[in-house]
Amino acid sequence: MIKRTPAVVSQDNESAQPGLRFPAEWETHEATWIGWPHHAADWPGKFATIPWVYGEIVRRITAGEKARVLVDSLAHEKRARRILLRAGVKLSQVEFFRVPTDRGWTRDFGPLFVRANCDCSLAIAGFRFNGWAKYSNHHRDSQVARKLAARLRLPFIAVKADGRDFVLEGGAIDVNGRGTLLTTEECLLDPEVQPRNPGLSRDETERVLHKSLGAANVLWFGRGIAGDDTHGHVDDLCRFVGPRTVVLCRENDPSDANYQLLAENWERAQGMRLEDGSKLDVVPLAMPAPLYFDGQRLPASYANFYIANSAVFVPTFNDPNDRVALDTLAQVIRDRPVIGIHAVDLVWGLGTLHCLTQQQPVLSLA
Repeated sequence: MIKRTPAVVSQDNESAQPGLRFPAEWETHEATWIGWPHHAADWPGKFATIPWVYGEIVRRITAGEKARVLVDSLAHEKRARRILLRAGVKLSQVEFFRVPTDRGWTRDFGPLFVRANCDCSLAIAGFRFNGWAKYSNHHRDSQVARKLAARLRLPFIAVKADGRDFVLEGGAIDVNGRGTLLTTEECLLDPEVQPRNPGLSRDETERVLHKSLGAANVLWFGRGIAGDDTHGHVDDLCRFVGPRTVVLCRENDPSDANYQLLAENWERAQGMRLEDGSKLDVVPLAMPAPLYFDGQRLPASYANFYIANSAVFVPTFNDPNDRVALDTLAQVIRDRPVIGIHAVDLVWGLGTLHCLTQQQPVLSLA
């Protein structure tokens, strides 16, 4: 049984743990985690604007839940506090955790909170983070989830396959909380380019996702969008907006690099089925026009939205399709407002709102 005491448990054995479930993002949060920015090289030439974008994100999040902010030091915390105060954030809704990080993409290295089916208590699924199998500056990030499990006094379940730590980033998956998980072959199965778990088959990968996240039904898309340096994260491509419904990006310009790959993913989606065997409801989500900076294609996508308690926050790009995408999401998510947040500067870091955040569900449903 999972207890609310600090522990490290291996999940290499099929019988090692009771059933686990990764809740859907729209389920009630206790807090949202975000790492305060400090790695200026992620936004070369634009870093001065980035903390102010974070301030706006935190202000919006704290309208409905706590924000738990990772900082490297007391000095780093003081800088964050000054910006948050000037941005109008109620600091009573903010908790700071001095846990050093390499970068700020909390979705990918932060704690993935799972529930035990036996008693609905929380634990942290301990996947390995290896810098997207691309960047060397990830060693502090790779320790964050384990350190936070100890701070929060939650079990840390070390997820393994064939005796090795299983590599997974939070942006590589999306779930409906009922047993179905979305991901891409490009991210999790490519054996040569940014390989996460080399030598592991599709079936073996699915078994790990089932044991660690409750994903009995894994739906595989092909490739992620152009400009995505993670090599295929699904949170820029397709997202659940309800137990039976996803939004899937579509590109209307045949000359765009995304046109064919998104068309192929759309074809796949038409044959996909949910955990109960019923057809997946697929809603097209517009794409912004290609966005470049210093000649580099950026992964601008409206699918990188974040569902908080108070609202859905959607990246916008000074594009005519901003309004179209916001309207689409407002039609399919009706239980909270849909709000755009300017992300032209943010996406120069090769990620936006979903990449920066990680939800923590309420402690217990009991």
